[in-house]
Amino acid sequence: MKYEQDAAAIIAGVGGAENIASAYHCITRLRFTLHDNSKADAAALTAVPAVMGVNDTGGQYQVVIGDHVGEVFHALTAAEPRLGGEPSAPSAAGKKQNPLQRFFDFIGGVFAPLLPAIAGAGLLRGILALLAFFGWIDTASDTYVVLTAIGDAVFYFLPLLVAMTAARKLGANMYVAVAISGVLVYPTLVTALGSGEAVDFLGLPVTATTYSYTVIPTLLAIYLMSWVERGLNRIIPSVVRLMVVPLLTLLVVAPVTLIVLGPLGTVVGNGISGGITWGLTNGGPIAGAVIGALLPLIIMTGMHYALVPFILTNLAQTGADKFLPLTYVQSFATTGAALGVAIRAKSKSLKTLAFSTTFTGLMGVTEPALYGLVLPLRRPLIATMIGSAVGGAVSLGFGVDAYVLAGNSGIPGIPGLIGATFGWAMVAIAVAFIVSTVMTLVLGFDESAFAEAAGAPTASDTPTDTSVKTAVVAAPAAGEVVPLSTVPDRIFAEGVMGDGVAIRPADDRIIAPVDGEVVALFPTNHALGIRTDDGLEVLVHVGVNTVALEGRGFTAHIAQGARVMRGQHLLTVDFAEVAKTHDTSVIVVVTEGAGSRIGNPHLGLIDAGDALFEMTADATEVAR
Repeated sequence: MKYEQDAAAIIAGVGGAENIASAYHCITRLRFTLHDNSKADAAALTAVPAVMGVNDTGGQYQVVIGDHVGEVFHALTAAEPRLGGEPSAPSAAGKKQNPLQRFFDFIGGVFAPLLPAIAGAGLLRGILALLAFFGWIDTASDTYVVLTAIGDAVFYFLPLLVAMTAARKLGANMYVAVAISGVLVYPTLVTALGSGEAVDFLGLPVTATTYSYTVIPTLLAIYLMSWVERGLNRIIPSVVRLMVVPLLTLLVVAPVTLIVLGPLGTVVGNGISGGITWGLTNGGPIAGAVIGALLPLIIMTGMHYALVPFILTNLAQTGADKFLPLTYVQSFATTGAALGVAIRAKSKSLKTLAFSTTFTGLMGVTEPALYGLVLPLRRPLIATMIGSAVGGAVSLGFGVDAYVLAGNSGIPGIPGLIGATFGWAMVAIAVAFIVSTVMTLVLGFDESAFAEAAGAPTASDTPTDTSVKTAVVAAPAAGEVVPLSTVPDRIFAEGVMGDGVAIRPADDRIIAPVDGEVVALFPTNHALGIRTDDGLEVLVHVGVNTVALEGRGFTAHIAQGARVMRGQHLLTVDFAEVAKTHDTSVIVVVTEGAGSRIGNPHLGLIDAGDALFEMTADATEVAR
C-alpha cells in the first residue's frame, strides 16, 4: 500500500493506536479524537512525507494531508481496522435530526455500501436470465447451477451483509452482528423450522419463518444488539469485557430475534411490501404518472433507499417487483433531458458537457446529468419529470415487472427486466427517453450562466508558456474578499493548504470558480475541489470546521466527477444557520503543486463570477 509507512508514522505521532478514540477525514484532513492530545507529537507528524501540517483545535486533533487524504485514511484503517468505515464525519452526540432524517440516513448508510455486491450479482442474474431466455445455456447444466449460485449467494445471505453494515452504522461490533444474523440462516435450525414440527427455546415458541433474502428482521436485531452491547460495556469490568460482552450479547439478542423480532420483522416487512405492491399493481397509469413525476425528486433526496428492503422482499417472495422498472424510466428520462440540452445548446462547452452526461446516463450513471445539467438549468428538470411521468404511466398501466435487482438502471441493467413484461418495459423506457428529449427542446432553457462561463477568460485565453500554467479564478460567492491570513483556522491562514483568499459571503449561492472536473466533493457538501483541463486545482472550503455540521445547511447541486463550467451553481448554503456555530468564510485556495500561487487578487466587495485572482503553477509541478 502506497501510504502504509505514512499511516504507521501518523498513528505513532498522535500517541499510538491506544490514544485514538476515533478518526475520520474531511476533504483535506485526518480528524482525530484523542484520549490525550498532549501525547501527540506535532514535530514528528509534520516530518511525515504525506503530512502538510497539524492543528489542535476544539478538542480535535487535525492532521492536514491534502488531496490524498482518502488514500492515507485507507492506509490508516488497514493498519488499525477498528477505525474503519466510510470516510465521513461521525455522528455527533448532539446532532439535530428529525426521526425521518435519521431513518433515511440509517437506511442509506446500511445499503449504500452493499450496492456494488448487489449490482454485480444482480447483473449476473440478469445475464443468466437473458441466456436462458434465448436458449443459449442449458438450465439443467452444472455450469448454470454454479453461475446461479454465484449470482444468488449475495441475496440468500443478505442478512449477514446487512448485519455488518448496520452494525458499522450503529457503532456496534460487526463480527458479533454477523454471528447473530448467521443464526437466522443456520442450516440445522432452518431445517428444524421447516420440518413442520414445533420448535421452542426454554419453553418459548420459535416461529417457523424463512430469513434468507430478508433484511428487516436483521435490522431490528442489530438495532437491539447496539443497545445491549453499549449497556453491557458500561457495566462489565474491562478485564473480562472482551469475552463476556459478546457472549451475553449473543445469548440475549439471538433468542429475542428468533422468538420476537424475526417474526415481527417478517410480518411488518411482508405487510409493507404487500401494501406497496398492491398500490403499484392497482394504481394503474395514474399511480405510475404520479410516482414517475416525483421520482427524480425522490432520488435527489436519497429517499429511494428506504424502498430497497421492500424491493428485495418482493423479489424473494414473488420473483418480481413493479417499482424497479420506474427507476429505469426515471434514469432514461434524465438521460433524454441531457440529450435535449446537447441538441439545443448553443454554447460549445455546454454541448460537450451535455453529450458526455448523456453517455454516462445511458450507462446508468445519471448523477452528472441530474446535478450538473438538469437541476441547474431548471426547465430540463420539468422535462425529466414529464418524461418520467409518461413512462411511469405506461409501466404501471401495463404491469411491467423487474425480475432482478441489477443495481443499474441504464443499458447494462436491462437484463434485469427480461421476463413476461419485457416488451412493455422497453416501450416505457423509450417513451420516457423520447418525451423527455422532446420536452427539453420545446421548453428550452436559460444557458446564460453557461454562456457567461464560455465568454469568461480561462486558461486557454491566458498567455502561457511551456513552463507555466495560468487560469483566471472567479469569485464563487458574492461578498467581501479578505486576506487568507484573517481566517480563524491556522492551517488555512498560514497557507499550509495553498495560496488563496477568503470571502465573507453575502448570499447563499456558491458557483464554480473555474471550468473543470469536480475531483472531490465531501459527503457533507461543505468543501469541493475542481481540476481544470490544464491540471490546476482549486479548493472551495465553505466555513471553518463546518464538517462538524454533517451537511446541515449545505445542499449540493452537482456530484463528484461532474464536469462543471465557471458560473455554474454548485452549492446552496444556509449561512444564517451555519453562522450560529461556525465562521462562514468561503475559502478559495490553489492546491495543486508546490509551485502553485495566486496573482492580482481582488480585495474588497465582489460579485459572484467576477475575477477573483489568477491561479498559476509551474507545469513541472502540475505534471507531478
